[in-house]
Amino acid sequence: MKIMAIDYGDAHTGVAVSDRTLTLCGFSTVVTAYRPEAVIEKLLPLIAEHEVTELVLGHPLNMNGSRGPRAEKAEGFAEQLRAATGLPVTLWDERRSTVEAHNIMQFNGKRAKERKKTVDAVAASLMLEGYLTYKKRNG
Repeated sequence: MKIMAIDYGDAHTGVAVSDRTLTLCGFSTVVTAYRPEAVIEKLLPLIAEHEVTELVLGHPLNMNGSRGPRAEKAEGFAEQLRAATGLPVTLWDERRSTVEAHNIMQFNGKRAKERKKTVDAVAASLMLEGYLTYKKRNG
């Protein structure tokens, strides 16, 4: 059993996959595609290759917790993922994950141009870490 976290974006989608023990991130990458169908097409082989059994999709709520256009877009994408994969999809509050990813990378000396290439994968890894911690605490 492995869990895949997805930080869905307009052009770049971050992907992180847990290890088999559901303890930490074992793989991460960025998928470049503009249409939701194209993103799913690129995710399907990763799901099969890594034997993923559950998906966690970033749910970009507004800072006050309300749903905006980005959250609605993620909800629609979640439905497409469920239909295409047959896997359970959990929407996970991703407020500040990208900001935290930028901060981590900047702290580690990555310039803005370097951060742009991998920030979505780091954001997905942070989401995955949070979700794995939640699952451990709540069963």
